[in-house]
This record gives sequence, C-alpha cells and structure tokens, in this order.
Amino acid sequence: MTGWLTHLVETWGLLAILVTMAGESAGLPISSEIVVPLGGALAAAGKLSFAGVVAAATLGNLVGSLVAFWVTKRYGERILLGPGRRLGIRPGHVLLANRFFNRYGVWAVFLGRLLPVIRTYISFPAGLSSIRLGTFIGATLAGAIPWNLALTFAGYKLGQHYEDIGRLLGPLRIPMVIVAVVVIALIYWFGRRFGEEAGELEAVEPAS
Repeated sequence: MTGWLTHLVETWGLLAILVTMAGESAGLPISSEIVVPLGGALAAAGKLSFAGVVAAATLGNLVGSLVAFWVTKRYGERILLGPGRRLGIRPGHVLLANRFFNRYGVWAVFLGRLLPVIRTYISFPAGLSSIRLGTFIGATLAGAIPWNLALTFAGYKLGQHYEDIGRLLGPLRIPMVIVAVVVIALIYWFGRRFGEEAGELEAVEPAS
C-alpha cells in the first residue's frame, strides 16, 4: 500500500519529501509518519542530510498549507454558501468560524499541526477566517518543525527499521486521538452553542 511512497523517496530524495509533504498539508491522504522517518533512515545511511530532511518536510508542509489556505480563502465561502447549504451551513456559521479563528487562530493552527487528521486539514478553516498570512505561516512552522524533527530523529535512530515508528508512536496514539476528539467536540459544541446566534447573524446580514 505504501510501497510507492518508499520508492518515490528512495529515488528522488529531498524533492520527493518536499512534494509528498506538500500534498499531505494540502489535504491528500499521504502519511508523514511514513515519509519523514524514511528520510531520517536515509540520512542515517548517509544518502541524505538530517537537516535537509527536516527542512524539506517543513517546507513541503508550508507550501501545501499555503495552497489549502489560498484555495479556501479564494473559493471556500462560495462553496460553503453554495453546495454547503445542503449540509445546513448558513452565513452566520461562516461568521462565527471567522470570529473563532480571530480569537484562537494561532493556537488552533499550531496545535492542529501536532494532531492526527486535524493537521492535514487545519489550513482549510484557517483560510475562511481573517487570520493574517504572517500569523498563519508562523503558527504552521511552529507546529511543523518539531513534528518533522521528531519523525526524522526517530527514523535516523531506527535506520532500516524505520517502519517500527508505528510501534514507538503506539503509546502516544491514544492520547493524541483523545485530544483530537476533544478538539472536534469543542468545535461541535461551539457550533451548537452559538447556533442561535448564527441564525440571528444571518437574519441581520441582508439588512446591512
């Protein structure tokens, strides 16, 4: 299933790491837990540099995140208020999401980069908000650098057994999933808690 990723990184090195990590951060189903540790293993074998792997993965994360951020900034609201209406999304919900990111945007992006699943998609809601580009870039890098550093180091230490990263991350997965579930639950609660306010905002909007 992941053989093509392994072949890609072993053949193209840092370029493959950069491109695949850009794809992951842009929403594609690519696992950094496979790509980056492999880069670390190749660094241990002298085929790549440790710093180069961390830099390529981080740059890829930033590029992919900026693509997702820009696409959502450009077309996201149009999509949400078009086809999204079928899912019950109203203008007020978009305004509330914007308000939420204006208040907690830095922490949402930073922590989101460290959580499974959420780290792949956090740039999309950020793009809907009015969070500043510089702030978004800073928060993305602050979360991506330690993540990639840890995965590269793990792969470097494991060497040819880099795939055992799953065993090392095993004890952390349950806490990480719990945190992710809590974050999702808070977002859900936020939407329910201010659902009535969203309706009021939608009712007021045409008059403004």
